[in-house]
Amino acid sequence: MDNYIFLQHYWWAIISLLAAILVFLLFVQGGNSMIFSLGKTEDEKKLVINSTGRKWEFTFTTLVTFGGGFFASFPLFYSTSFGGAYWLWMIILFSFVLQAVSYEFQNKAGNLLGVKTYRIFLVINGILGPVLLGGAVATFFTGSNFLVDKGNILNETGSIVISQWANASHGLDALLDPWNVCLGLAVFFLARVLGILYFINNINFEPLITRCKKHLIINTGLFLVFFLSFVVYVLLKDGFAVDPTTQVISLVPYKYLINFIEMPIVLVVFLLGVVGVLFGIIATILKPKYNKGIWFAGIGTVLTVFTLLLVAAYNNTAYYPSNADLQSSLTLANSCSSKFTLKVMTYVSFLVPFVIAYIYYAWKSIDISQITIEEINSKNNNTY
Repeated sequence: MDNYIFLQHYWWAIISLLAAILVFLLFVQGGNSMIFSLGKTEDEKKLVINSTGRKWEFTFTTLVTFGGGFFASFPLFYSTSFGGAYWLWMIILFSFVLQAVSYEFQNKAGNLLGVKTYRIFLVINGILGPVLLGGAVATFFTGSNFLVDKGNILNETGSIVISQWANASHGLDALLDPWNVCLGLAVFFLARVLGILYFINNINFEPLITRCKKHLIINTGLFLVFFLSFVVYVLLKDGFAVDPTTQVISLVPYKYLINFIEMPIVLVVFLLGVVGVLFGIIATILKPKYNKGIWFAGIGTVLTVFTLLLVAAYNNTAYYPSNADLQSSLTLANSCSSKFTLKVMTYVSFLVPFVIAYIYYAWKSIDISQITIEEINSKNNNTY
C-alpha cells in the first residue's frame, strides 16, 4: 500500500477510535437525562449528579479532541460539515455549554436561576447531545446535502469557497431523515443504558440501584429496537463506492454488507463489540450483586462504533456522501490533509497510549470507592 494511502487509513482509524470513545463517554449525558426519573429524593438526585459530575470533563475533552483531529486530518470534511451544517453542530455545542455551566454554577453562592434550572440544563444536554451526535454520525451512511467544487478558488465576494450547503437548513435537514433520527435515538438509549450501568458500579445506595435495574430493562429494549433497525437498513441499502483508479463515485447495492464480508476482521470485532454490550447488560440484570457491566458494555460500545465507522470509509467507500451531487461526496483520498501534515501528525499520535493510560489512572483514582449519601452530605465535601 502506498505510504500516503496508509496514512489516510491510519488517521481515519484514529478519528473513528476517538468517536467510539466519545459515544462510550456519553454515559454522562445518558445518566443526566434521568436525574428526575431515577432520583426521587434530593439525596438521590445529588448521588446521580455527583456520579456523572466526576466524569463530564472526559466527555467534553474527547468531543473537542475529536473535532480537532478531524480538522487536522480531513480538513475538507471539517469545512463542509462543521462549516455548512453549522446549525446542527451549534446546537450540539450549545447543549454541552449548558452542561459545563450547570456543573460550575448550580451550587454557587448567589445563584439566581435556582438549582432545579441548572439540573434541567443537564437533562437538555443529556437528550440533545446523544440524539444529535447520533444523527450526525448517521449521515456517514445516509448522506447530506452539500456541494464541493475544488475548482472554485474565489466566489463573488472574494472569499475562498470550496464547499457549500445545498439548502438553507444548514444541517437541520438531517433531522428530517427518519434513519438519522433512528440512529440518534439508538445512541440516546445506549447512553442511558451505559449511564445506568455506571451508576450501578459507582453508587452505593440500594433503593437507587434497584430503580436503576428496572430502567435498564426498558432502555435496553428501546436501544435494541432502534440500533438493530438501523444496522439492518445499512446492510441492505445501496452504498457509495469509489473507483480506486478514477475516483468516480457510484451507488452499489449492499455496499456496506460487502465491506463487512471483504473485511472479516472488522466483522469479527463488530460482533465481539455487540456481544460485549449484551453481556454487560444481561449479566447486570440476572446477577443481583453484579456491578461490572459498564466495563463489558463500554468496551463493546467502543468496538462496535469503531468498526461501523471503518465500514463507512474503508474498502473504497465514500464516508460522507452528498445527496445533492454524488461526485461531491467525500472520500479518504479527496478530503485529507497533505502527506507531510499526516506524517507529522502520526508522530504526535504516538502519545495517544500515554493519554489513555493517564485517563485510566485518573478514572481509577476518582472512583477509588463508591459514592454514598454520607459522602455527598459531608460538610467538607464539594458537591454539585
